[in-house]
Amino acid sequence: MIAEHKDESGDGSGWDVEPDDEVKPVVAAVGRQLRAWREVAGLSAGQLGARLGYGEGLVYKVEQGTRIPRPEFLDKADEVLEGRGRIAAMKKDLEDARYPKKVRDLAKLERDSVEVLAYGDRTLHALLQTKEYATALFAMRRPRYSAEIIEREVAARIARQEILDNEVFPVFSFVQEEVTLRRPLGGREVHRRQLQQLLRLSRLPTVDIQVMPSDCAEHPGLDGAFRVLKQRGGTTLGHVEVQSFRQLITDPTQVQYLEMRYGMIRAQALPPRESLTFIEKVLNET
Repeated sequence: MIAEHKDESGDGSGWDVEPDDEVKPVVAAVGRQLRAWREVAGLSAGQLGARLGYGEGLVYKVEQGTRIPRPEFLDKADEVLEGRGRIAAMKKDLEDARYPKKVRDLAKLERDSVEVLAYGDRTLHALLQTKEYATALFAMRRPRYSAEIIEREVAARIARQEILDNEVFPVFSFVQEEVTLRRPLGGREVHRRQLQQLLRLSRLPTVDIQVMPSDCAEHPGLDGAFRVLKQRGGTTLGHVEVQSFRQLITDPTQVQYLEMRYGMIRAQALPPRESLTFIEKVLNET
């Protein structure tokens, strides 16, 4: 789960650090620096909070390293404490920390891969989604996510997509069920822009997108969405996600089954060139 709560002042500017998160030392170091700047300025936590427009409780949490401050918090602190850019510069240290741990872990697996194979049966894969599409998906979750959690999750998802611009590795193969192209999640305009995004991404040198037609009489992927990550060094991992539960699969036999299943799915799907034509057809019909 995402550790996001509003502090007692109600401003909710930031995110709580998860207990097992490896970014805790970085967040704590930023907090110590902020406290040192505040004390040099001769301000109490309450006084600094008042000048920043936040509560005293939030200032204490940031200084104690239990709260990841938003970038705008550090910008305001830099201005109030006359940091001349040095406090604002700590935003770089927290750049990755502001994304949920589960997203950072998955992004690292993707960065360490030479090839990523992904099958999607309900929604488009996260790496293929537009910001609007992703926002619509998170807004549909039940129980509902707060606006801040949605913002954080979407930002993390979009940041992960930078890996698609790599010119060599990893290489990505996506197979998407036809229904994921036709379901107008977010409304017609969001749907159209999402299809246009697929067309753009399908032309990248390291990305193949294939469509699995709904009229297939046989289908080896009925157990649901999954991905296979072939790591540098030869290790291959599997990853499945269902109903918000995620599992990394390391057992060689189980991973081999996923690889076999993906090979069958990819063989039955439309080839990349035909899939591109199919996506264009769906766009013209939308």
